[in-house]
Amino acid sequence: MPELPDIEAYLAALRPRIVNVPIDGIDLLNPFLLRTVEPPIEALVGRDIVKLSRLGKRIVFHIDNGQYLILHLMIAGRLRWLAPGARVSGKIMLAALRFSTGTLAITEASSKRRATLYVAADKNQLQTHDPGGIEPLTCTPSQFVQALTRRNHTIKRALTDPKIIAGIGNAFSDEILLAARLSPLKWTQKLSDDELACLHDATTTVLTEWAARLSERYQKKFPGAGEVTAFRPEFGAHGKFKQPCPHCATPIQRIRYADNETNYCPACQTDGKVLADRSLSRLLKDDWPRSIEELM
Repeated sequence: MPELPDIEAYLAALRPRIVNVPIDGIDLLNPFLLRTVEPPIEALVGRDIVKLSRLGKRIVFHIDNGQYLILHLMIAGRLRWLAPGARVSGKIMLAALRFSTGTLAITEASSKRRATLYVAADKNQLQTHDPGGIEPLTCTPSQFVQALTRRNHTIKRALTDPKIIAGIGNAFSDEILLAARLSPLKWTQKLSDDELACLHDATTTVLTEWAARLSERYQKKFPGAGEVTAFRPEFGAHGKFKQPCPHCATPIQRIRYADNETNYCPACQTDGKVLADRSLSRLLKDDWPRSIEELM
């Protein structure tokens, strides 16, 4: 699932291409993508996109008539930038927004079709799409601590719960926890003040650095197929099972639960303890997302 840095990179790539440019046409290739009937999406043709923003993991297109187009790419959804008037077809193609500057194609490399597109009539309707989590790059340290400790969850669950913190998923939570040297299974209400401060610092640092790195990379060159991914060579933990930790060279370990996987360094994060999968299942029975939809 594209996370905060990935969405910010998409926005950086899209702004010079479509802001203050009218929508020339909208092709819906898969009827399940669009989840609203009113306002009609056809009414947006001919209107300008005046602004782009992020709402958690959602991309928001601000239309010049006060309406909004809200795209959630979910797990396998991605964007492609094609030539003006490009032919759009194929199993993974869901829709295309056509501009004089090019064609923005929405794809999904999955048969489950989880990606969604909504049209909101006004700000009130837009806000119904906000899961409610705080924005990690703009909240104060005290707001971060309050959100994290309001209920007692494992740190991994708290970081990836969009009702608690916006924009973080499986990949970047692993990177944040490695940077903070904290176990993914530690409970939020048992964190010390120093640990909470360290976690806040790691969260802002990791997300800021990655958002800046990806935005700079894709501002001139739009992200290609496979470039928006949860598995990056520069990552220290996520997707690095059995590879050396960048800090201590200990082999990275993993724990699996349902469709989720957590990667961590036992030396840096768990005092040398290797976390067993069955232990995780017992411990997190009531504190782990049971579906992709819980991570939206």
